[in-house]
Amino acid sequence: MSVTLIALAFVAMVAAMLVGLPIAVAMAAIGIVGGIWSYGIPFIDSIAPVVWGVHNENLLTSIPLFVLLGELLLRSGIADRMYISLSAWFGRLPGGLLHTNIGSCALFAATSGSSVATAATIGTVALPSLLKRGYPVRASLGSIAAGGTLGILIPPSVNMIIYGSLTNTSIGKLFVAGIIPGLLLTAVFMLYILGSSLASGSSMREDKVPMSERIALLTHLVPPMIVFGIVMGSLYFGIATATESAALGVLVALFFVWKADKLQWVLLRTCFISTARVSGMILLIITAAFILNLTISLTGVAEAMTKWVTGLGLSATGLILGLIVFYLILGMFMDVLSMMVATIPITFPIATALGIDPIWFGIFIILMCELGLITPPVGMNLFVVHGIRPDKGGIEDVMWGALPYAILIILFTLLLMAWPELATWLPTKM
Repeated sequence: MSVTLIALAFVAMVAAMLVGLPIAVAMAAIGIVGGIWSYGIPFIDSIAPVVWGVHNENLLTSIPLFVLLGELLLRSGIADRMYISLSAWFGRLPGGLLHTNIGSCALFAATSGSSVATAATIGTVALPSLLKRGYPVRASLGSIAAGGTLGILIPPSVNMIIYGSLTNTSIGKLFVAGIIPGLLLTAVFMLYILGSSLASGSSMREDKVPMSERIALLTHLVPPMIVFGIVMGSLYFGIATATESAALGVLVALFFVWKADKLQWVLLRTCFISTARVSGMILLIITAAFILNLTISLTGVAEAMTKWVTGLGLSATGLILGLIVFYLILGMFMDVLSMMVATIPITFPIATALGIDPIWFGIFIILMCELGLITPPVGMNLFVVHGIRPDKGGIEDVMWGALPYAILIILFTLLLMAWPELATWLPTKM
């Protein structure tokens, strides 16, 4: 299959998504049409085993479990108490509650696995207080939108599970690889807030909280930290698989919900329904992605693209720089989930052919997804944060507020290129 035909098929799929066709339908349609075009009607017979195999994959069971884990911690009020605790510790820094936004997003990300859920949760808790205290609107909205992107970098991450299932890469190693970059990017965001607050000369700070009270408030951080420790500890030491660690996390979360006297049927029903909706959407897209992958593998698309790119004489660095531009543009028009499942089957073989580590490339893809979450006009976190803001301002406030963080993500990606060990060192110690 020629590179031109491949490009036309990709453009047709993106165009179908942009005009409102559901992501899964657009991907499956291109996969089926491409397969029939190449192999005729008998291609249909090969789809059923693929779909059956996807839905019998034990690894994908971890997706609804991690979604349920985040729902339990969100609806039991643990996120609210966590924000109060961190505000007591970070409030005195120049920038005040803006640091709390980033810290709370990072900590909630360690239990949620979803950037949208992280931004929505922390935004709902934080925005009323921020606006009431007179914090700059754009800085407040931008910090929450950008902080929410940490939800897919700091493990557990649903997007890492999808990457691992599409590329047959260890989910456990991907999770562990995200810890150091996730913590460093959190620190980079907070350093930016500190520097910009000092530079502006009008930095906001909260009243000093007595040390005894701050120490007492640390108890609110215990539930998310224990959940994170059990999930990641069981993976790191080889005690459990990704699915088993997710189940352990849900059990521990249920205990903390019970401890908070919130373990009621109404709460569980709400969590189960929300989990079913989110998981159904994700798994349907994954199913469509595997149908598309079948066409790609049978028609030799990945091999053709790999041969074409390697024939250009690009180095691994040149490829990554080109992919940054590619994903930056693509992220402006596609949501991150569809962007992942549509491009990874093609970009992953090219990257590995040039000697790029699959674990490192997974972290790179997640960073590009983070970038897509806060780049207009289709940045999902921008719309989420705008939708929950109490006042009636325009969405341009969120866009301008998140712009510096988008630049920081690009610079951080360049840092990761210079020192790939930031992502690859910890997994080697598993």
